[in-house]
Amino acid sequence: MSAKDCGHHGYWSWKRHKVFRSLFSCFLCLIIVVLLVILVIWLVLRPSKPKFYLQDASVGQFNLSDANLLSSIIQLTISSRNPNDRIGIYYDRLDVYADYKGQQITAATALPPGYQGHNDYNVWSPYLFGNAVPLAPYLAVAAGQEESAGFILIYIKIDGRLRWKVGTWISGHYHINVNCPAFFTVDSGKEFRFQKITSCSVDV
Repeated sequence: MSAKDCGHHGYWSWKRHKVFRSLFSCFLCLIIVVLLVILVIWLVLRPSKPKFYLQDASVGQFNLSDANLLSSIIQLTISSRNPNDRIGIYYDRLDVYADYKGQQITAATALPPGYQGHNDYNVWSPYLFGNAVPLAPYLAVAAGQEESAGFILIYIKIDGRLRWKVGTWISGHYHINVNCPAFFTVDSGKEFRFQKITSCSVDV
């Protein structure tokens, strides 16, 4: 009697194990199919990087002290366009700051996060502030020489994170770096004039 019970126990244990294996295989196949569908959609749509433009820039202050401390106030108008027909973009974080020859000369200003639909435009007008930022001696010399020569090149940079939206699917976070050259002429009264709208390089 006990031997017969053991035989039935082994049979049901084997049966249960087989059912679990079948369920696990089905679940794994379902995950693989979903991932393949997402990959195919992604490859077909191929999201293009957003395009950024520096529309305008005005320098309210750009004072370099004898101790090589730079204080500056810069107002910007930056626009971005989503060139994709079927893909939206969530900008979760965008920090903008000014850079002179590789050195950050203002604090980072956060742009408001938001969603950019298909072929939509966004426009931001942030202020950048730098209060007594110490410059390397060679940079202080270069800035003085460029001001005296009547021109100066400052880069406006944006560092942030975005997500892509395809239908109801939303991707993970991607890092975005934007670099916009801002060319100014400087007159004898140290007044800065922005020269032209510039297209920015974008890395995602």
